[in-house]
Amino acid sequence: MKVLVLGGAGYIGSHTCKYLATHGHDVITYDNLSTGHLEFVKWGPFVYGDIRDYANLRQAVHKYNPDGLIHFAASAYVSESVSNPGQYYDNNVLGSLRVMEVLRDEGVRPLVVSSSCAVYGVPTENYISERLPLNPINPYGRTKLIMEWMLQDFAHAHQIPWMALRYFNAAGADPECEIGEWHTPETHLIPNVLNAILNPASPVNIFGDDYPTSDGTCIRDYIHVLDLAKAHFLALEYLYSQKPGLAVNLGTGQGKSILDIIATAEAVTAKKVPHKFCPRRPCDPSQLVASAELATKILNWIPEYTSIDKIITTAWQWACHKSHN
Repeated sequence: MKVLVLGGAGYIGSHTCKYLATHGHDVITYDNLSTGHLEFVKWGPFVYGDIRDYANLRQAVHKYNPDGLIHFAASAYVSESVSNPGQYYDNNVLGSLRVMEVLRDEGVRPLVVSSSCAVYGVPTENYISERLPLNPINPYGRTKLIMEWMLQDFAHAHQIPWMALRYFNAAGADPECEIGEWHTPETHLIPNVLNAILNPASPVNIFGDDYPTSDGTCIRDYIHVLDLAKAHFLALEYLYSQKPGLAVNLGTGQGKSILDIIATAEAVTAKKVPHKFCPRRPCDPSQLVASAELATKILNWIPEYTSIDKIITTAWQWACHKSHN
């Protein structure tokens, strides 16, 4: 299989490129490097470009004639989407529209997209399944839902095979430390916890300690980045069997609070995590935990990194490697 990975120089994209390449597939990375890293492009050719550039993207599809596309190229910070919604509608909605237009015009082929649990908003049940109402509460979640609606419309009009993978909290890193989590600024909890260990003068911020949870801090479902990478490959395989498009949750079904993560990081590293409590952030649900039964059923996807200890161990190995290079 030959796969064009949009946003393949980013965190999840680069891990997916490695997964595909090490399982015998040809990979082409397409990225504008606004948040990705050229150092992460290690498997196959690289095309510098923005997904909003219709002509450039169409040229790449025409040149490499991929069997399928995986689309990671998006802005992905909830708080930034609240303060700068225009960027999110431009990049996430207009960019995704250009991807679909290219497939319409250059030749239909399967498209797997990165969606988000943010499409659910504040869940009405403890375990979020795909049957729950879609009611995003921030611009980031709304742009992901609009993208899913566009996919349905383009599939109906132009027969584009599609699958939207609704991630919960991506975490961890390549155990071989070739690539890992590298954001500027870093907003994800686990790398910030580990960075606080390496830089004690910069404690990790805990936003809110009065949520209706067991310890007052938010609960999230942390899924290892390699398990996400595998799911994208399985999704492409699924679409090749000419099955209808749909949206699927990806998570472990296990919720961990912020204080759980700090306690596990301290156990894994044998070091204390400097931290401080801050006021709540807007648009932060108290609990987001997946029901991923549908992904198991239709993709035969079973996460390998089900232990938060294993996830944090790989993240710590990468954090140490990165700090020494």
